[in-house]
Amino acid sequence: MQIHHLPYADPGEPDVRSGTRFLLWLGRNQLGGQVKSLLWGLLLHLGIAGSPLGVGLAVQAVIDRSGGDLARAGALLAVLGAAIAVGDTMMHRTAVTNWITAAARVQQLLARKSAELGSLLNRRVAAGEVVAVSTGDVEKIGWFVETLSRFAAAATTLVLVCVGLVVYQPALGVVVAAGVPVLALAALPLLPRATRRADVQREKAGRATELASDTVAGLRVLRGIGGEDLFLGRYREASQQVREAAVHSARMWALIAAVQVLLPGLLLVVVVVYGAGLALEGRVTVGELVTVYGAVALAHHPLRNFEEIAMAYSFSRPSAKRAAGVLALTRTAATGPAAAGEPQGGEAPAGEFPVGELPSGETPVGDPPAGDPPGGDLYDPVTGLLAPAGLFTAVVCGDPDAAGRLADRLGGHPPGEPEAHVSVLLGGTPLDELPLGTARTAVLVQDKDPVLLSGTLRELLDVPSSGRVTPGDALAAARCGDVLDALAQASAEPGGDPMDTRITERGRSLSGGQRQRLALARSLVTDPEVLVLDEPTSAVDSHTEARVAAGVRELRSGRTTVVLASSPLLLDLADRVVFVRDGRAVAVGTHRELLAAEERYRAVVTRETEEDTLVDIEERA
Repeated sequence: MQIHHLPYADPGEPDVRSGTRFLLWLGRNQLGGQVKSLLWGLLLHLGIAGSPLGVGLAVQAVIDRSGGDLARAGALLAVLGAAIAVGDTMMHRTAVTNWITAAARVQQLLARKSAELGSLLNRRVAAGEVVAVSTGDVEKIGWFVETLSRFAAAATTLVLVCVGLVVYQPALGVVVAAGVPVLALAALPLLPRATRRADVQREKAGRATELASDTVAGLRVLRGIGGEDLFLGRYREASQQVREAAVHSARMWALIAAVQVLLPGLLLVVVVVYGAGLALEGRVTVGELVTVYGAVALAHHPLRNFEEIAMAYSFSRPSAKRAAGVLALTRTAATGPAAAGEPQGGEAPAGEFPVGELPSGETPVGDPPAGDPPGGDLYDPVTGLLAPAGLFTAVVCGDPDAAGRLADRLGGHPPGEPEAHVSVLLGGTPLDELPLGTARTAVLVQDKDPVLLSGTLRELLDVPSSGRVTPGDALAAARCGDVLDALAQASAEPGGDPMDTRITERGRSLSGGQRQRLALARSLVTDPEVLVLDEPTSAVDSHTEARVAAGVRELRSGRTTVVLASSPLLLDLADRVVFVRDGRAVAVGTHRELLAAEERYRAVVTRETEEDTLVDIEERA
């Protein structure tokens, strides 16, 4: 895999049983790149390790006054120099490729998991944690994967150097062979404490990131209540804690680095003193002493990789653990109506179905269909809500939070823990049993706070779709004429095409109602089998709301549309209205029928107080 081949066609199915297993899985999936980096690393380190041999031969040739030996030593040094240059260049190239490709694989896995979980992700993992995993943690994981091959090359080189020195000059080689393992393993006792300090630093940094993201998200509210200074003080305190933890961690890593410098220096002193004595006794030549001295002096180069692999693992292991925790999340662990358990509260209304039962003649048994999404009624076993195929169904909850949770559930996004989730049924098929792409094509949910990405209006509406609804039709149905006029005026060129006008991040240059209608147009363009809208007109005036509702009804004619709202203007246009109270569908009919027959429905729609409703019920009794 080369960088220009990214992204991966399929990043694979990761081993997320633990952080270490996830790191090993990443390494196994890059064996080709690891082998290339290992071979180039061997060329580099062996070139460096062989340089003292060339120097020693040259020194001995000068002492022996042998021009031929000196020429051969010079040729050897030239070859070794070329090997070092090529090995260093190519090892760096392949190592960085391993780093980037590993990070890209993790980012693709996280992006795929985010698309799979949808709104469930930020309910089960803090927003700051998600940001930290997808940025800093990805970098640390890639660092460890990249370091593996360089460490293997360094370790192999040290073994070969020790063996070579023992063969070349046994008296000095044995001393080096005994000392190098001590140097390589000397930092091990310090690693647990360094790892703990690094974990503390990472935890505090995650908290600070989460606090910063929450503050930025609520900045408008904070300014309204004069709370900027309070939250600024909290963030300043959190950032100072991160700084102190970073300094505390850096001290331990500085100690490890000092050990990696001090011990090789001591070994070098031992070799020089012992070797000088052997040279005076005539047991070793000057050239041999220079060779062994140079080999020990240059051993710090491969030894640095031992320190780096320890540091990389200490930092990447908790990062991999967090990434594996996110990747281990699933949409649901229990699907189908059998998981519903006992009904919760009351009988199902006429025309609906009790909790845990299916509409007559429909079963989820068998493999889910592949390819095109299934058609048919949308049914929620938990609430008993039924949205017949091809009709415009309005749902009145009275509680905005309950409406949001219901919308998520209808789209296959479990609002709570997956173990308690019961899948909705589309045409008798559990939505959670469909392939993710098919499920997303079948049911699209637009929540009450849709996000507009930066870019032109044309790019905003360039989304996967059936092709039956054009951007112009969708904009007309969402009554976006004034938005187009505003974008045309904001165009860089007089009389420019509003479709080519850039929309700022999150549509901040537009009003709330304009953003809402553009998001609605984007949803209409996709033309899903089932479209679920949560309060799609809450930010517009009554006149615009009536026109938008009529436009949506006309454009979605013959398609299943579910709108969670309490506006009489919208409810009056629905084919059927379902009233959901305390988590159960308790009444079904048209808007006017429910106004006449259901006091609690009328109270929600007309904004009556609970006391007014009770008085009305008593008077009717």
